[in-house]
Amino acid sequence: MRDPALLPATGDADISALASLLADPARCKVLLALDDGRALPASVLADEAGVSRSTASSHLGKLTDAGFLTVTTHGRHRYYRLAGPEIADLLERLGRLAPPLPVRSLREGTKAARLRSARTCYDHLAGRLGVAFMGSLLEHDVLVGGDGRYDPRRHPHDSPSNPGHDVEYELTSSGRSFLADVGIELPTGPRPVLRYCIDWTEQRHHLAGGLGSSVLDRFSSARWIKRASSGRVVTVTDLGRSALLDCFDVDWTE
Repeated sequence: MRDPALLPATGDADISALASLLADPARCKVLLALDDGRALPASVLADEAGVSRSTASSHLGKLTDAGFLTVTTHGRHRYYRLAGPEIADLLERLGRLAPPLPVRSLREGTKAARLRSARTCYDHLAGRLGVAFMGSLLEHDVLVGGDGRYDPRRHPHDSPSNPGHDVEYELTSSGRSFLADVGIELPTGPRPVLRYCIDWTEQRHHLAGGLGSSVLDRFSSARWIKRASSGRVVTVTDLGRSALLDCFDVDWTE
């Protein structure tokens, strides 16, 4: 009999534990409601998931214990947010692999269309808006190194399991000046400046990383987009449509 001290401390990855956590539709709705990077109170998340407050509390406890969420307390309220960008990456990858939910009403159809049009992916822009913005940066040589297309035949490691690493995008010197002119600050700190995600609705690259976060900050502070009180959908404002056309040559229509 082998000495227990010589046995490995852990075995293989327990994928079933993760799968069982995500098998509940209400818990998935909670995670998707938080995929815009913001913190929301338990009461709002209960409404988003369509469950009672007590049931939501149970789901939130399980997601927090599993490391998917973090929680802070302000007065009598507890606010939850995704534990980090790696959780948002996981949700985006699963979104690309999962079958779409059936649309059963005009309201659901409208929401689905808006989600595909313009949304946030954690702390950066996604959907048609995110892809169009990325395309503009490439067309104007702000970024070089790729063409924004998801093509696993050309880049076999460009996949949902390896987001933002296979295609080596670079920021040009003229691109730095251009971003400064339009008020987009280059991020500092240990986080990579340039990353991308494979957009699950558009099947193309959208900008992520520190620069993607700075772009979302600029679009929000300039009121080029309007974010809903909860959820990932964003709306391009009249100011935003003008800025997209004047600054980025993007003729935006919803």
